[in-house]
Amino acid sequence: MVFVLDENKTPLDPCHPARARILLKSGRAAVWRIAPFTIILKAGQAAVAATGARLKIDYGSRHTGLAILIGNKAVWLGVLDHRADIKKNLDARRAHRRFRRGRLRYRKPRFLNRARHAGWLPPSLQSRVDNIAAIVRKVSGVCRIKAISYENVKFDAQLLMNPEISGVEYQQGELQGYEVREYLLEKFGRKCCYCHADNVPLEIEHINPKSRSGSDRVSNLAVACHVCNQRKGNMTAAEFGHPEVQAQAKQPLRDAAMVTATRWAVHNKLKGTGLPVECGSGARTKMNRIKAGLPKEHYYDACCVGVSAAGQLHIAAPFVQRIVANGRGTHGRTNLDKNGFPRGYLCRRKKFFGFMTGDAVKAVVPNGKHKGVWAGRVLCRRSGSFDIKTKDGRVQGISHKHCRLVQSNDGYQYFTERKTPFSSP
Repeated sequence: MVFVLDENKTPLDPCHPARARILLKSGRAAVWRIAPFTIILKAGQAAVAATGARLKIDYGSRHTGLAILIGNKAVWLGVLDHRADIKKNLDARRAHRRFRRGRLRYRKPRFLNRARHAGWLPPSLQSRVDNIAAIVRKVSGVCRIKAISYENVKFDAQLLMNPEISGVEYQQGELQGYEVREYLLEKFGRKCCYCHADNVPLEIEHINPKSRSGSDRVSNLAVACHVCNQRKGNMTAAEFGHPEVQAQAKQPLRDAAMVTATRWAVHNKLKGTGLPVECGSGARTKMNRIKAGLPKEHYYDACCVGVSAAGQLHIAAPFVQRIVANGRGTHGRTNLDKNGFPRGYLCRRKKFFGFMTGDAVKAVVPNGKHKGVWAGRVLCRRSGSFDIKTKDGRVQGISHKHCRLVQSNDGYQYFTERKTPFSSP
């Protein structure tokens, strides 16, 4: 469905794409925004007041399902992909800062001098909260949202690892009566877990390396001799040729921990909009989805969040809007080679000839090697020779004179996908 605004930019009820095409071709409306696609009625056009819709959110650590329902009809489906590179970027930034401190001049490190406000979250978690709040604001600007349904789920980490745990067992972990090193030595028979050498010094190592998001959980630790530990390097145990050791590493609880740590922060952000917020459990979402006969997808889960999903659902949206969070740029002003040394300095300006890297543009090149029409994200240069990243690849050397701005960069990329088909029960 297509979002509609009246001449005063007040949201109306979404309309069918065929109706939107008629309004655009007849000149009674104009395109207001490409993604999510929104039209605005021109002055003098009659408009019917919006009935109001409900925004439903199925919060996940990597992907968040979104759906807009008017009654029991889903008029818009979306999936928000959260960023997964924030911690890596912060680690790289910290390493470069410490390298400069030791290389250029000595400056005493400043430790423990940064106060954290109440409710502080790490940047990698705070970005998830901010992404959801930003999408709610964007959607509320083009559709009259009267209520929000939110899946507020708390995960029991110990129950995920051991479904039969109960009572006092919650107080008795895997290491009861052991130190970590002694536990690992007994677990692997005081031998190297890879070459099975005994009577040699053994080192504690990670089955899934920490550099590849491996945790310090005991299930992810093993004992290995120095030779095997060095040869394994940055590989997992399976890549090193030992799937039997890899099988002993339990499923990580990173995603469950992220949702549990941020669920109330998201809830407070939604309450801050002033709209009534309905909270639902994961069990209710699953029950509603099974009753409706919908497949397991993030956007279908969003349709089934909360008590308001009871009853027959009608999915009127033929496509899914995928929203990928990628930020507005980097703090770094230098390009680096693979060894971390500078190989080029970036200009401190962000805009060139009215364009900024990440803007959606359309370029019509009348002649030359790149003759044709190109649409996609632009990469700007001071010289005015831009690159355009299309769905088929990158086109280099397009003059800024041929480019026309379609939509400014807002920190997100938008894609349209066809939804997973299903048959009603």
